Order: sequence, then structure tokens, then C-alpha cells
Amino acid sequence: MQSTEIRYFLAVASSGSLSAASQQLFVAVSAISRQIQRLEAKVGAPLFERHARGMVLNDAGQIFENHVRKSMMDMEHAIAEIKGLKAVRRIALRVACTDGMAFSLLPVLFTEFRVLHPGVSFHLTVGSALEVAEIMRRGECDVAFQFSLHPERGVEVVAAWPAPVLLVMQQNHPLALQQIQLSDLLAWPLALPDAGTTVRQLFDLSCRMNGTFVEPTLTCNNFSTLYSFLLNTPQAITICSQFTVMYQAEEQGLVLKSLGSEQLSQRSLQVQTAIGRPPSAALALFLAFAQSELKQQDARIRARYDF
Repeated sequence: MQSTEIRYFLAVASSGSLSAASQQLFVAVSAISRQIQRLEAKVGAPLFERHARGMVLNDAGQIFENHVRKSMMDMEHAIAEIKGLKAVRRIALRVACTDGMAFSLLPVLFTEFRVLHPGVSFHLTVGSALEVAEIMRRGECDVAFQFSLHPERGVEVVAAWPAPVLLVMQQNHPLALQQIQLSDLLAWPLALPDAGTTVRQLFDLSCRMNGTFVEPTLTCNNFSTLYSFLLNTPQAITICSQFTVMYQAEEQGLVLKSLGSEQLSQRSLQVQTAIGRPPSAALALFLAFAQSELKQQDARIRARYDF
């Protein structure tokens, strides 16, 4: 239901050049160029910066693209309701999250929710905190789950829970039964996330504030790798929130330990949706289910590990 001008505009915006858009659309470069020029004439401003290697959206183009994508998403919701999909018979929910959420929490939530509503399917996109924020800003997901250091602007925070940075180790680790300081970690193999993650940023900040230099044995941007290293290295320690391993901790004989540091308690897990867009029936049901499950499991694991 898009106009030709809009369709060609989005193709150039996503591919970065007229030639790439031509290959994607099977349309001549000259035809795409004419439609882009016609659209810019209607808008009354250039939408792209032209370079020798391609075309990049300028400020006006980014504003226009955001409105186009939001309008497309609104149209999808309208069509879904008209077709009766609001009754949660067959609908796909688009979810975005950071790595810690994708490890176990969201797959479990998806599985348990589909027991109740088998007609609902999910499309999950995993990215960095900045990437998830951009996906939400562009209207390319229905709901986002991510760890945040501050209230996010431009989104509606449906629910939030404190998500402190915790140490994770096997239950027979020598540190498992005692209070731990950062300096105690120096003697053991550490598996840490990349420096760009919020959990690593807070951990490094706490180390600097305490004058402790920690050299990790393994650094990786994928928690599954850190988790596998932890299970296969009896004396290893990693860091994450309770939400990342809440379904595995007891089953795998793991211990979650708090360092009692203020710097490590600044994160929250936020469930975010777009401002001003009423949720579909399926999304409303999933949000209610996720909030109930997270509240229950968070209380259970906090009581179990006393942090």
C-alpha cells in the first residue's frame, strides 16, 4: 500500500545507493532517481546527501524516514485488527533486546506464552543497547527488553526492575560461601563481557573507584560463550544480572553473589514500547504475562540468593 516514491525512498535509504536499490527492486537507476527527485520536490527539501559512493540520509531525510516507518507500523496494526488478528489467532510480535535477555529469559517467556496462545509467533532482534534504542526509535519492533542505566527518552517504560551486576560462579567455588571484595577476584579466571556493555561499564567503574585492576581470562560479546566457559572451568567467575541466568542458576548449581557496591546497582531491566501507540491485543497479553513472570521469578531468585 506504499506509493512508488516511498518504496524507492526506503530502498535507497536502507541500501545506501541508487545502484544497490536498483538491484534490490529490479528497477532502472534512472527511474528510482526520478522518483526520489519527485519526492524531494513534494517535501520541499533534499532528503539525501549525495556522495561519490552513494547516498546518505540527511537530517530532513531521517525525520521523514522515521515518520514513514511509524506510519507503516500503524497501518500494519490497523490491517491486523480489521482482519480479526486482534483476537490473537495468528500474529507475529517483533521484539528487540540486548544480549543478556536473549540468552535464556526471552526464549523461555516465548515458549511459556505460546502454550497459552499458540497462534502468536515472535521475531527477535538482538543488538547492543544503542542498536536496540535505534530499532525502537525507528518503529521496527513492538517491544524492547534491555538493561538501562537511566530512564530512556522517547519510549514508554512499561515495567522496570533493579538489575544489579552480580558475580556468578559454581557452588563449589572457594568464594561461594564468603563475602567478596573486588580484590578477591584477582586470583581466579574471569570471563567478562565486552567493554561496550552496561554490565562491563559498571564493573570497570567499580574497579576504578576501588583502585583494583582486573585482567579477564576471557572477554566476549556473547553471554552464551561466557556461560559455557563458566560451566567448563570450575574456578571461573563471570558477571551478569539475575535475569540473565534466573532459569539456569539452581539447575546448574550456580551461586549469585553481590559485591555490595553502589556502582554495580545502577542498572534496571526495562520493558519498553513506543509512545502513543496502543498495543495490539496480542502485545497487551504478552506484556502482562512477561511482567507477572518477571516479578515472580525475580522475587524467587532474590530470596534464594539473598542479594
